[in-house]
Amino acid sequence: MTASPTHRALARRAKLYVFAILIAALALGCHPANSARGVVDNFIDQYYVAINLKAAEPFCTGLALDKIHHEMQLTAGQKIDANTRKPVVHYKLKAQRDGTDHVVFLFRATIDVPDGGSFQRNWMITARKDSAAWKVSNFGEYE
Repeated sequence: MTASPTHRALARRAKLYVFAILIAALALGCHPANSARGVVDNFIDQYYVAINLKAAEPFCTGLALDKIHHEMQLTAGQKIDANTRKPVVHYKLKAQRDGTDHVVFLFRATIDVPDGGSFQRNWMITARKDSAAWKVSNFGEYE
């Protein structure tokens, strides 16, 4: 038994609606990579979520870059790989303060460690316009 042309048209239209809704949801949830928030989100993904200092490095400048390099020295020889129990990190923007050439973001993060419980931290991350690109210029965390 085959579907009638009307049923096929309705099914095709339904698929298009679902696709359009998914695209709209993704567009609303994403920030352009060349924006202050986009750079900060990329930094968070590499530094806090993936625990990949080398991948976080290109998003940084100034003091933030110094901190990354210092951590690289402290953790030299320590492997973060598929066998490492990485925490699950959720974060939410709590405040944003815009300046002329910088933006300060305050996030509240919940970190769930496998077999280790859960804890919360505040992250203060500053993005600064460095030439034509945004970079993370400083970051810190506190309870």
